Amino acid sequence: MRYAMFTLLLATTLAAATPRDALLVDAAWLKQHVNDPDLVLLQVGDEASYKAGHIAGARGIGLKEVSVSDHTAEGLMLEMPQAEDLRKRLESLGISDNSRVIVYFAKDWVSPTTRVLLTLDYAGLGARASMLDGGLAAWQRAGGAVTTEPAAVKTGKLSPLRIKPLVVDAATVRSRIGAKGYAIVDGRAAVFYDGVEAGEDHAGKQRLGHIHGAVSIPFTSINDDDLRIKPTEELRAIFAKAGVKADDTVIGYCHIGQQTTEMLLAARLLGHPVLLYDGSYQDWSHRADFPVDNPSETASK
Repeated sequence: MRYAMFTLLLATTLAAATPRDALLVDAAWLKQHVNDPDLVLLQVGDEASYKAGHIAGARGIGLKEVSVSDHTAEGLMLEMPQAEDLRKRLESLGISDNSRVIVYFAKDWVSPTTRVLLTLDYAGLGARASMLDGGLAAWQRAGGAVTTEPAAVKTGKLSPLRIKPLVVDAATVRSRIGAKGYAIVDGRAAVFYDGVEAGEDHAGKQRLGHIHGAVSIPFTSINDDDLRIKPTEELRAIFAKAGVKADDTVIGYCHIGQQTTEMLLAARLLGHPVLLYDGSYQDWSHRADFPVDNPSETASK
């Protein structure tokens, strides 16, 4: 009888868990688990912010630790590394098969942190990776201590990565334009989506506007003034207003594949399957035969 009751309780607890419970932790949770032996803390930000203060035991990282970039004229920035390269990079951050990884941002580095979180999911480690909602500031507001002492450098041990097929290319995105069950979502600021301003890369200014048929959910609309992720129902209203249906697979893009990961985190919180167009508009804009919509041009006619 006791076993049956325990099984029922466990099943009820698991059923009650939401994507938000899995993907976000708060300062209270972290205070309880900060000394867990398998915990890996990663503070995403610049070197100066790490030296100014971080949670004890946290390693400071930037996006260069978990991405590759080609700085030539036609090269793409912030691309996912090959599987074996990524495995070694993650091991160098102290991550092992049994690690519980918590990423958090210093200052306002929200979208770089969500990019790291999505990278961990891409690497097959998503079930054991979460983000501290509100970042370092939320930790400090809750009375959490910070230190300037650097964390000991530890190397983890990872099995060969089971890559999750989250990353898609331009041809795949093009094939999904207007397809039932898919929503292509532009995570850039509205001035770029609307064609008011043009993004720039090594080759110069990009084409004005956005991928044909894409809808707009700017990454800045996902968090509140304290840089916490907005409540789930508010996010649901934002996605619905943009035209994303409840059962859509969300394909996100932005300039180079960073900002949109914040929007994709929100999509995951709502239960959407997600895909990242890693090349993003930097890649799409170079392809002259790939269709673009420019609302500013239409409005001027």
